Amino acid sequence: MTNKTDPTGDVRLTGIAKTYGDFTAVHPLDLTVPQGSFFALLGASGCGKTTTLRMIAGLEEPSAGTVHLGDQDVTALPPYKRPVNTVFQSYALFPHLDIFENVAFGLRRRGLKSVRKQVEEMLDLVQLGEQARKKPHQLSGGQQQRVAVARALINHPKVLLLDEPLGALDLKLRRQMQLELKRIQTEVGITFIHVTHDQEEAMTMADTVAVMNAGRVEQLGSPTDLYENPGTTFVANFLGTSNFIEAEVDSKSGDDIVLKAGGGKLVLPEARCSAPASTGGKVLVGVRPEKISLTHADDAGEIPEGRNRITGRIADSSFIGVSTQYVVDSPVCPGFEVYAQNIDRDPRLVPGAEVVLHWNPAHTFGLDAAQSVFDGTEGSAGVEEAA
Repeated sequence: MTNKTDPTGDVRLTGIAKTYGDFTAVHPLDLTVPQGSFFALLGASGCGKTTTLRMIAGLEEPSAGTVHLGDQDVTALPPYKRPVNTVFQSYALFPHLDIFENVAFGLRRRGLKSVRKQVEEMLDLVQLGEQARKKPHQLSGGQQQRVAVARALINHPKVLLLDEPLGALDLKLRRQMQLELKRIQTEVGITFIHVTHDQEEAMTMADTVAVMNAGRVEQLGSPTDLYENPGTTFVANFLGTSNFIEAEVDSKSGDDIVLKAGGGKLVLPEARCSAPASTGGKVLVGVRPEKISLTHADDAGEIPEGRNRITGRIADSSFIGVSTQYVVDSPVCPGFEVYAQNIDRDPRLVPGAEVVLHWNPAHTFGLDAAQSVFDGTEGSAGVEEAA
């Protein structure tokens, strides 16, 4: 197993770019994927993520920049000379060969005669030892996917590239395979670079996620950091749901920014504001729906001091089992979304009820007000832009 801190296994992209005539699919980007990490390139269809992956694999020639694997510049090397293997959504298993021979294929092609021990170990890793003599069509989609992973890993690549590998599976199987791939990656300790448009998939599996938009990396970080501290409205919307309030900077108070919105005051920790915050300037205040509590207006006096609060009227509610999702019309934000866990449901919280929305100021984030609050939502120009 390779040492996870060993930089010889790092994938480094320097100024890598791809253009097709007048169209730029990937703008020049610098990216380092540390050895032994599970890294996801996440973005909507056409954002440049697959093109980036194909440039690492050698299946696409960069228009500019270099690809390094450790100390080795592999930019000019053909795919078969790179210590990289790719698993595609289609699996591309050989239908006439059994599972054992599918996995052994790469070793036999290199002229190795004694392959049994390595193949059996690899089938055990993906928990398919008992299926060795079946043909691919006799296996489920998830099992075929694991065969494809085993076939790629048996060649001991420094990097395994996964291009939408779970796209063909149904939701339940996809969730099982997310955990399975994460387990395999942890056991073998090699670098996985995973391309997906599925936010949950990236956040479940990856140590680090690069959110891509229109050929650029919009933000890079751990799943928790991207979700809790989005740097743009695109990232905030693409990774879940966000409520935005346009507010004006009123003053600074210690480590906090005090904001005016709709006649009331909101507090935002300065460390969680990615926009310049000068007095009188505008800031987009963001808060996730699950961070907000909903209190009937009659009980407003029971809300603890120090919480951010806005008033509104419930426009709609949907019971979805674990939680109830409310839409609240407020003077500062029409269509404010709140997800309340179904623990002690207040029967008064029905459409038409006057309510107070309140949350811990620490759960507030601040963004540049010049952006559209719709960036990153389905149908917005940022998502649909081809790449």
